Amino acid sequence: MRTILVAPVSPRTWAATMHVLLDMVIGTITFTFAVTAVSLVGSLVCTLVLWVPALAIMVVGLRAMGWFERARFNALLQVPIDDPHPIVEGTLWEKTRAWVFGAALWKELAYALLLFPLGTIGFSLVSAVWSASIAMILLPTYVRLLPDQTAHLWLFDISQGPGVWLMVGVGVALAFLAPWVARGWATIDIMIGRTLLGRNTTEELTERVESLEVTRTWAVEIAEAERRRIERDLHDGAQQRLVALAMDLGLAQAKLDDDPERARELIDHAHGEAKRAIIELRDLARGIHPVSLSDRGLAGAIPALAGRSTIPVRVDVRVPDRLPASIEGIAYFVVSECLANATKHSSARNVWVVVVHRDDTLLVEVTDDGVGAADLELGTGLRGLSDRVASVDGTFDVSSPLGGPTTIRVELPCAS
Repeated sequence: MRTILVAPVSPRTWAATMHVLLDMVIGTITFTFAVTAVSLVGSLVCTLVLWVPALAIMVVGLRAMGWFERARFNALLQVPIDDPHPIVEGTLWEKTRAWVFGAALWKELAYALLLFPLGTIGFSLVSAVWSASIAMILLPTYVRLLPDQTAHLWLFDISQGPGVWLMVGVGVALAFLAPWVARGWATIDIMIGRTLLGRNTTEELTERVESLEVTRTWAVEIAEAERRRIERDLHDGAQQRLVALAMDLGLAQAKLDDDPERARELIDHAHGEAKRAIIELRDLARGIHPVSLSDRGLAGAIPALAGRSTIPVRVDVRVPDRLPASIEGIAYFVVSECLANATKHSSARNVWVVVVHRDDTLLVEVTDDGVGAADLELGTGLRGLSDRVASVDGTFDVSSPLGGPTTIRVELPCAS
């Protein structure tokens, strides 16, 4: 009920109304250009010297029209429409062939031709409903100024008296109907715009499959790199200490009877090696999945991680109690790697970490006031983080001008 009551003054209603009213104005321009361009290209088809520039003007004009209309849908109706034109690599001829003979250009031509008749219908319908509503509501204020003090409304003649107030009631009813007429026609516009100005379902599915193939490859590479790291850390660290521990205990056992003092020294040394092996195994386990993250989630793990940094870190974490484990792990390692990079390379004096959950998206932003010049392509650490983020369809952005500051911004989808 509240939606119906506020519909006449809703920004969404007036945005839809403005969009529909603009259709006829823009449609007149696009229709005139499309008809003129097609006629010119068709008439010059036998004259190569003139036909090529005429075709180029048509292509550029239609692409500019498509860009403008997609921007208008996004600005007024908050409906983003992806550019259907593929990014073509290759020679100039290959690019030209893709632009001219691609389906996207001809769908834009169809849109340019259709916008005028459809826009005229929409303009007439929406403007008529709004105009009739306003005219009826204001009728008591101007009915005395009309000839014979009578308003001629279709088959009815309304003069002073109850009829005027009946028309006011009808006008109010139309005022509540007009928003839905405007929104309904805007919905038709959206359907046509998405069909003729955007990518079709097949193209979107193809791009999605390609994206998933790349993401799967990254995920496999990340898992393999993580496995090699764990193997290397075990071999170079804990395994070597355990081998030394076993040798010390073996020597101690051999000398236990003949040289108990030497056996005691070997046992003490083995005890120290055992404690160091435990520490290395604990660090390795923390690197796989931190205990604090499992126990306390991001709200507890991020401040604990910042507390171990040698650089002062200001933390702002606003997240629900728990998020999906994969998202929590990636967010944690993004912050961990960024803090490590800031310590090693940035010469930063301060770091700011923001982790916020908003609209089914987890935003992670790490900023330092260091020297900047961080490069996603050159740094294997940042590249690994980018691949890890991409494995869950997240976005990874780096802003690091020379002289700083450096900002790493990550968005991770959290919708189930």
